[in-house]
Formats: sequence, structure tokens, C-alpha cells
Amino acid sequence: MATEHAEHALTPSQYISHHLSFNAQSVGNGSFWTLHIDTLIMSVILGFLVMGFVWWVARGATAGIPTKRQAFIELVFGFVDDQVKNIFHGNRHSFIAPTALTVFLWVFAMNAMDFLPVDIFAKLMHAIGLDTWRAVPTSDINTTFALALSVWILMIFFSIKVKGFGGWIHELFYSPFGTKIWVLPLNFLFNLIEYVSKPLSHSLRLFGNMYAGEVIFLLLGMWAATGLSGTIFGSILGAGWSIFHILIVALQAFIFMMLTVVYLAMAHESH
Repeated sequence: MATEHAEHALTPSQYISHHLSFNAQSVGNGSFWTLHIDTLIMSVILGFLVMGFVWWVARGATAGIPTKRQAFIELVFGFVDDQVKNIFHGNRHSFIAPTALTVFLWVFAMNAMDFLPVDIFAKLMHAIGLDTWRAVPTSDINTTFALALSVWILMIFFSIKVKGFGGWIHELFYSPFGTKIWVLPLNFLFNLIEYVSKPLSHSLRLFGNMYAGEVIFLLLGMWAATGLSGTIFGSILGAGWSIFHILIVALQAFIFMMLTVVYLAMAHESH
């Protein structure tokens, strides 16, 4: 009861700030290196759940009439494979398609945590002694940037693997404006900007959409707590936003997957 009265006493800004606070732990003596424990644990749990579900369905797959679970997984597999086939023209089944499938399912699962009722989830976490706990890993810039940075490292790795280190360096300085001496610095600057902008745009797009969605749910929840009219209109708008947010959750996972495939496909091609 004391917890409920304390939460009702919060101002709107304090309410939002409380629900957007991380369970952060500093590593070492200073606070420079900080781990968001909630983000880390939720990401790992969701990764195991998604891959465990796929493994469970694949383990029981049959050549005859598929079950509903098998039909759903085959539909997802076929959809992702078709998207990869349209972009990447090499041996996609060795690495690219499995990576795209993993990215899509994992990001979708992390995005979908935004549908949990924030106040109910907060009370459940408080009951086990956790006052702050963010349930949506992709609303943390650290998660989205880590994913984008992993794709960026893979992109450089495949560029060097396919073209050789010399070929990669040659491409940095001799494309896209030509091979004349005076344009070499421009070529390098252009490619440097491109390399820096890719992980930034890749991560910030996903983070911005999921963070904004989380804030809107909080605002609608506060409106629903203002009285009878607020409860009615807040509930109606909350239901409408939840339906619309289903599209955002799926679309952002799809966009993140497609950009991953595009960047890895570009790494296999020469300018």
C-alpha cells in the first residue's frame, strides 16, 4: 500500500522518469563503465526463448502435414529467405540468411516487450525487490548500438575477406570519384563518413521508434489515471495505439534485418 501511495504521489515527470530508469550497476571504482542489468538480462532471456522455440519446432518437424507451429516457422523462414534472395546473390544459406533470421526474430521479441502493461510489470518487479527495471531492451541505445556495431564489424570483415586487405584499402581511396591523385582525400573522406553513418543510423532508427512508443504508452497511462473521462479516452487511445504499435514493432524488426542484409551484401560487392 505504501508503494502505491508513493507512486500516486509522483508528479508526471517523476512518474515517467521512474519508469524510464535503468537498473544500472557500475563496474570498477568509477561510473564510466556501467552495465544496464535489466537490458542485459532481458536481451539474453529473450534470445534463448526465441532460439529455443525455433529449435523446439524444428526438432519436431515432419515431412507430412505440418503443425500450426511448424507452418508458422516455415512461413517466417520462407519470408526471410525471400528477402535475402532479392538482395544477396551469393551463398546466402551459409551465413547471411541465418544471420538475418536471428536478427529479425530477436529484435522482434525485444520490441514486443513494449506491449507489457508498464505499471503491472513494475509492481511485479517491485515484489521481487527491483524498484527499477526496463522491460524493452531496444528502448536502450546501448542495445541497438551494440547490434548495429556488430553488423558494422561483420561488414568490414566480409569486405576484407572478399576483396583482400589491399582491395579494401584501394576501395577506400579510389572510389567513388575516380583514381586521380587530387580526389583520393575526397574518396577517403566520403567513405569514412559512410562507414561512420551506417551504425549510427542503423541503431538510432530502432532506438528512437521504440523509445517514443514507450513514452506514448506512459503518457496514455497517466491520462487514464486522471478520472472517469481520462480512463475512457485513455483506454480507447491506448487500445488504438497498441494496435498501431504492432505494426511498428514488426516493421522496425524488418527494417533492422533488411539493413543488416543490405550492408553485408554491399561488403561482398566492389564499387
